Amino acid sequence: MELKEKEAILFDMDGVVLDSMPWHVRAWQEAFREFGLNVPEEALYLHEGAIEAETSRKIFEDQGVSPTDELFQAVLKRQRELFRKKYQAFVRPFPEIPDLLSDLRREGKRLALVTSSHEEILRDILPQALLRLFHFVLTGDRVKRRKPHPEPYLLASQTLGVPKPLAAAVENAPAGIKSAKGAGLTCIALTTTLSPEHLREADIIIPSHEELRRLFKNGKSGC
Repeated sequence: MELKEKEAILFDMDGVVLDSMPWHVRAWQEAFREFGLNVPEEALYLHEGAIEAETSRKIFEDQGVSPTDELFQAVLKRQRELFRKKYQAFVRPFPEIPDLLSDLRREGKRLALVTSSHEEILRDILPQALLRLFHFVLTGDRVKRRKPHPEPYLLASQTLGVPKPLAAAVENAPAGIKSAKGAGLTCIALTTTLSPEHLREADIIIPSHEELRRLFKNGKSGC
């Protein structure tokens, strides 16, 4: 089945809909530094959507620290404070996203936003005009198990009422790809934050939102 025949498209938010990851990463790095940890950018991009006490254990261990839940929660709280105070205002949708979502909706596609961010963060950074284009929005605080577990994409696709073979997910990080594939969806990966070698579990890897538009319009990219 070609992508133009898919009936539902499920989008990740950070790094797919919003050009936000560089700002999140800066806030994470600052927060970690305040706790004496110097975490490389790539480690944070690789853990996007899955930075939790257990799934982020390697980040701490690579710094020679055995993480406790208390330490993780303290770093997380500080990251959110820094992001809101210093970086949130710089977040913008990728330029192609408004027209892409509008076109897909006009074509009768069912659209969902599936993000690990909590609802309070989404409300602060996602423009209402874009939010209204989605038929369903699922945030990380509304699931028991976040990405890379399949639950977010399973719940979103079920809510849209579209069979798995007729749904595709758009992601940009390993945790999201694993979640989408575990839910039985076709997964397209954008190289907005990571190189293709880190996205190889996706069905299709593309370099830009313009290529994404071509895929949904023609069933193939221009690459």
